[in-house]
Amino acid sequence: MKRLSYQYVVLRCVPRPDREEFLNVGVVLYCQSADFLDVAWHCDADRLAALDPGLDPGQVCTALEFVEGVARGDSRGGAASGQPLGPRFGFLKAPRSTVLQPGPVHGGVTTDPARQLEHLLERLVG
Repeated sequence: MKRLSYQYVVLRCVPRPDREEFLNVGVVLYCQSADFLDVAWHCDADRLAALDPGLDPGQVCTALEFVEGVARGDSRGGAASGQPLGPRFGFLKAPRSTVLQPGPVHGGVTTDPARQLEHLLERLVG
């Protein structure tokens, strides 16, 4: 099987940047050689409430659905969805909001980008 290099960012919910606390809620994975860009996410309302009881989990899910739209190239992602995969990943890895922020870019190799994305979600988000 061919080994493919990929890049990924962990999406973090940061309800109060001044406290520097966050909860991992998703992963965006980009594999240029496989023409693959996707996101997997899980929004645990109880864990978010423990981080910030005033946070609306629906707001976090809406932001994650936007990211999903950009990654998958559908209307939920607005104008960014119409770009090629590389620029869309660039858009997603750039800091945008105070509630949902990407972590640093990491890389690796895999034979199956979709399976790797699910593995990273399980390992890094829970």
